[in-house]
Amino acid sequence: ELFQVGQEVEVVVLDFNENEERISLGYKQLTPDPWLSVPQKYQPGTKVTGKVVSLTDFGAFIELEKGVEGLIHISDLTWSKKMVHPKKVLSVGQEVTVQVLEVNVENHRISLGLKQATPHPLELFAQKYNVGSRLKGRVTNLTDFGAFVLVDKDIEGLIHISDISWEKIKHPSEKLKVGQEVEVVLLNIDLEKQKVSLGLKQLEGDIWEDFFHRQKVGDVLKVKIARLVDFGIFVEIMPGIEGVVFNSELDENKIENPAEVFKVGEERLAKIIKMNPANRKISLSFRQAQADLQKKEFQKYLETQSDRLTLGDLLREQFKNLSSKDNSKKEGHHD
Repeated sequence: ELFQVGQEVEVVVLDFNENEERISLGYKQLTPDPWLSVPQKYQPGTKVTGKVVSLTDFGAFIELEKGVEGLIHISDLTWSKKMVHPKKVLSVGQEVTVQVLEVNVENHRISLGLKQATPHPLELFAQKYNVGSRLKGRVTNLTDFGAFVLVDKDIEGLIHISDISWEKIKHPSEKLKVGQEVEVVLLNIDLEKQKVSLGLKQLEGDIWEDFFHRQKVGDVLKVKIARLVDFGIFVEIMPGIEGVVFNSELDENKIENPAEVFKVGEERLAKIIKMNPANRKISLSFRQAQADLQKKEFQKYLETQSDRLTLGDLLREQFKNLSSKDNSKKEGHHD
């Protein structure tokens, strides 16, 4: 490509071996070594243009200038998590803009990135969608801590298990399956950590806010015992909303071993005695609910008894009136 037979060229003598009668010549040495200026010209982070000179299974070699080539490793071709063969992205002779990642002058190596020369898809995603937006996607994977959902090209978000349902679930598979099409709410975009947080339960609105709006301290509700702990009992008020009944509010009498009296899954009446909307905490009382119930039953009994007494009194009055009339008639007859 450079020389023809009979062509006269200028060269540089590199070595002379008198014993073997050999002379080593160099042609490229006529010009300065381009690698001497590489550290100044190709600093990490800079974007440069080059030409694709060869493609391999592990990447693409890019000629930046005569005598200087760099390598785009296969992992730096695209932002996709799946490895894509260089031949599907580039072609020999193609001019490309790349970003310098690392320079090793001693070994004449330059690491280049093709994907780094373009904005990260997440940056474009953040420009396109705002927190709170509703998105449609497909479930790609389920783990113990949540579900991954593909919501845009090369953009996967995580629905943490706590954001799948207002109900407590042990595994995402209770509500979702791989391949399922779902609508989700965008909760957060972390550009630094390159993470997208999604929510499924948020589609239903905030059930806590609705609960605090509807209920008030003093209300008596039917609850289900969820679990027993050292300081009391957690109860499910409704799917997704729990409250606590402290040991002092279990019964009028002190209960040494609550597990002998209360069973998980059992339904009971409980009175709301404290609500903290800011921290989403609800305190209830079995003791006060039972006391209120007894008061109502006693009041109802008194009202019933009062009605009976009043009726009896009326009958007695009528009987007295009748007796008085009879006596008067008898006295008149004697006269």
